[in-house]
Amino acid sequence: MTKADESGAAAGTLPGGPRRRRVRPAVPLPLLLPGAVALVFLLLPLVALLVRAPWRGLPSLLTSAEVWQALQLSLICATAATAVSLVLGVPLAWLLARTEFPGRGFVRALVTLPLVLPPVVGGVALLLALGRNGVVGQWLDSWFGITLPFTTAGVVIAESFVAMPFLVISVEGALRAADPRYEEAATTLGASRFTAFRRVTLPLIAPGIAAGSVLAWARALGEFGATITFAGNFPGRTQTMPLAVYLALQNDPDAAIALSLVLLAVSIAVLAALRDRWMTAS
Repeated sequence: MTKADESGAAAGTLPGGPRRRRVRPAVPLPLLLPGAVALVFLLLPLVALLVRAPWRGLPSLLTSAEVWQALQLSLICATAATAVSLVLGVPLAWLLARTEFPGRGFVRALVTLPLVLPPVVGGVALLLALGRNGVVGQWLDSWFGITLPFTTAGVVIAESFVAMPFLVISVEGALRAADPRYEEAATTLGASRFTAFRRVTLPLIAPGIAAGSVLAWARALGEFGATITFAGNFPGRTQTMPLAVYLALQNDPDAAIALSLVLLAVSIAVLAALRDRWMTAS
């Protein structure tokens, strides 16, 4: 059999014969039923949110001053937290991916700890570290007069704490997938390590940085536990969209549903932005 015949047979056709349709294997019933139940379990709450949404009163609910105030604060704080994550997280990811030092595995575990740490616990830890009587916060207060808890800056810090690991993991994975020989070639041509990183490595890992930034931004936008513990829930100063949803659920369920729809739309937009990178096969 020639190479053309082999390729034709692999594609489901034979030379001189009709094209045959590829037969898909049957799905085993023991796998189909649990998979269908899992799909319904994941989609049912979202469908219920859409069904019970007050569509007629939605414009008035979303145009209230409180909603726009919380949305504006959420967007500003999430963007600032993403910027902090980029400035600090990209160098950290490079150190984890490109350098060897004692305890690197332990450091990587500590970096990913906020991913599994309950957000409320993270907020308590931030209070103990950066609070007015905290390990570092007491010196910030006495030396510089800086108080972080229950301020907008505290919201940014809380969101950065929970969102930065997403960016670090994404960038570290992109760095490990990138060929380090390009950096080595740049250094042999006279470029410094920082110049090689800035002119060679960053363009190579730009998709990973973009994906990590989107994930970090979305995680910061949806942060609740660490924010309410460390920064409180003060309208106009620390009340972000998730906190506004929690507060509205106690007094105005329709407003809580409307705010939830906004966050749901943002989540769908994030998935759409990441689809080409993570949701499709190469």
